[in-house]
Amino acid sequence: MLFFPSAPEQKPVDIVRAAIDDARKSFADVLIVDTAGRLAIDEAMMAEIKALHAAVNPAETLFVVDAMTGQDAANTAKAFGEALPLTGVVLTKTDGDARGGAALSVRHITGKPIKFTGTGEKVDGLDVFHPERVASRILDMGDVLSLVEQVEQQVDKDKAQKLAEKVAKGKKFDLNDMRDQLEQMQNMGGIGGLMDKLPGLGQIPEHLKAQVSQSKEVPRMIAIINSMTKKERRNPGLLNGSRRARIARGSGTQPADVNKLMKQYMQMEKMMGKLAGGGMKGMMRNMKGMLGAMGGKGGLPFR
Repeated sequence: MLFFPSAPEQKPVDIVRAAIDDARKSFADVLIVDTAGRLAIDEAMMAEIKALHAAVNPAETLFVVDAMTGQDAANTAKAFGEALPLTGVVLTKTDGDARGGAALSVRHITGKPIKFTGTGEKVDGLDVFHPERVASRILDMGDVLSLVEQVEQQVDKDKAQKLAEKVAKGKKFDLNDMRDQLEQMQNMGGIGGLMDKLPGLGQIPEHLKAQVSQSKEVPRMIAIINSMTKKERRNPGLLNGSRRARIARGSGTQPADVNKLMKQYMQMEKMMGKLAGGGMKGMMRNMKGMLGAMGGKGGLPFR
């Protein structure tokens, strides 16, 4: 993705025309014109955006609205719907609590479909809008289909295959493997990025959800593993007290954090050993046992 530079003294129409010319010369497939945002209806700015639309004649005219504004989004949607021939809506901040009301209001007033939803400030936070999936999230039924798609798109399949083959052959799960798994999770937005797609999370108190979403635990764990030598990552048994103290200093953490990581590693290593020993049937038995234990404690094991 490239950005076309401009200067404050340039007129919006001139900026866009220059950008279109540059995009054609660069053989770009898509040019996104992001106009100035506004919280209130400003006649001068509305006139400006009308002139801009007439000059550009875009293939898509998308109205971007903050879902957190709730019903207030209706007034802005009405003004934009009257001023421009909208083709769709982009609903941002849909991970907030007000996402349902804004979606219904904007869809009704503009008469245009919601095409995309946003859950963050990065490009990978933009997703295609699926009404039934959003309804499932609001009703606390999760969104497993989107979760599966996210895994398909963002998980390194080669690494996953190599780990599966390694486990199947009974080879030892080491700290390099653990780091790979943590990085995969980080690429998918961390635990917080997966939470709203999992069923039943509505039963978990909001302060615990926020705690998990804002947690820096995964990056910290990756930093600790990166502070180890290659030999230590391949042979975790080498990590005695002095080595753990050195690793803590190198990663900016405490020895207790290193000990905690090693405890989690040993649990993962033990689980991988069971999977290797029992084959597919053993894997299913372990999964069934884990789910049973979780159910007996009243849901997901958050503390």
